[in-house]
This record gives sequence, C-alpha cells and structure tokens, in this order.
Amino acid sequence: INAILGMNEMILRECKDKKILEYAQAVQTSSNALLSLVNDVLDLSKIESGKLEIKEEEYKLQDLILNSYGMVAERLEKKGLRGSIFCNEKLPQGLIGDFSHLRQILINFLTNACKYTEKGNVDFFILGSVNGDEAKLIFSVKDTGIGIKEENRAKMFKKFERFDLQRNRNIEGTGLGLSISKQLCDLMGGKIEVKSEYGKGSEFILTVPQKIYDHVPVGEVSPKSNQKEK
Repeated sequence: INAILGMNEMILRECKDKKILEYAQAVQTSSNALLSLVNDVLDLSKIESGKLEIKEEEYKLQDLILNSYGMVAERLEKKGLRGSIFCNEKLPQGLIGDFSHLRQILINFLTNACKYTEKGNVDFFILGSVNGDEAKLIFSVKDTGIGIKEENRAKMFKKFERFDLQRNRNIEGTGLGLSISKQLCDLMGGKIEVKSEYGKGSEFILTVPQKIYDHVPVGEVSPKSNQKEK
C-alpha cells in the first residue's frame, strides 16, 4: 500500500492531465483508507494477543498537541469548520510517556469530531494538574456535531460497531478507532469519558498520567506559535 501511495504521489506531483489527476486523487483517498484499516486491524491483533507494548520516551507537550491537531487542520478548513486549541500554559513542557499511542488516540478523537460535524466548531482543550514529578493530563475534544443517542453510548467502544447508519451512511470508518483508543488508554493507566447530546454535539475526554522531566511551562500552544518557531 505504501508503494502504491508513493508512486501515486509522483503522478500527483508531475502529471498535468486533469483527468488523470482526478483518478490519482481517487487512488490516494482509497489507499489511505485501506492503509488505515490495515493498521487498525494490526493494532487490534497486537493488543488482543498481548504483544503491544507501551513505550515511554521523552517528548514535548507542544509537539504532541500540534502534531495531533495538524492531522485534521486541513480537513477542518475544507469543511468550513472553526478549529481551536485551548491549552493551560502552566502545564510542563517536558513529559515522559508513549507519544505515538497518545497521538493515535487524540487523532482518533479529532478525526471523529471532524467527520461528524457539518457546521460550527471543533475545540481541542489541554488541561491538567501537577503533583511533584507527575502530571495528570486531561485532553478534551468538543464538537458541535450530530451527537450520540443515549441508547448507542454502550456500543461506542465495541469492535466494528457503527450506529445511526441511516444518518451516517456516507461517513467512512470501520468502527475500530474508539475500541483501539479505549484499550490503549487502559494500557496507559488512563480513562476515557464521553459527554454527548444528540443533535447538539459531543465531547471526548482522555485523562492520562505522565511523568515530567522538564517543569518549564509549555506556554502558548497554537498553530500560529508553531509557524513562528519555523
């Protein structure tokens, strides 16, 4: 799949024929969807077989936030949605934890918020508290989307589970993202909460403990601040 994406990227860069570019764009969209599905199934297999390891490494909180948000920023713009980042500037910038799996959960939250929101905004909150050399981080993704019916709440974290199919028939997805996110969260000693009102929006909240290696405050975190550093 990566080979297909790589060769297709060359076509998108070099080809001038509009019809071929349309075909190449379709190949890219389908290949990315297939790659996402394969990765989800592999992750699920690793988790269920007990082979997935939580790896702790030093990382910067700002990198985690901007890296996660950056994966949906273009999509938000294309849909005409307002995207915002609200971060507690006093949180420590240097943390120790599983950066890649935390990022995976946050991207899942943000992607879902974007998929199920047609107008309004998607807000990304980063809050938390510090106790000695440990931080309790609270990541929240809040949208003004379609919301979740009360009777469907219990199904959200089940494998291959999708609901309200009549309304969501045109929205891509396998129903694996939240199941994987929940299991990753459990492995990291965290928890996920969901607040939702059908027809008005949802909020997904991840609370997870992380060790601290640098207590210097993270300061302002926004896509604009990232551009200034570059």
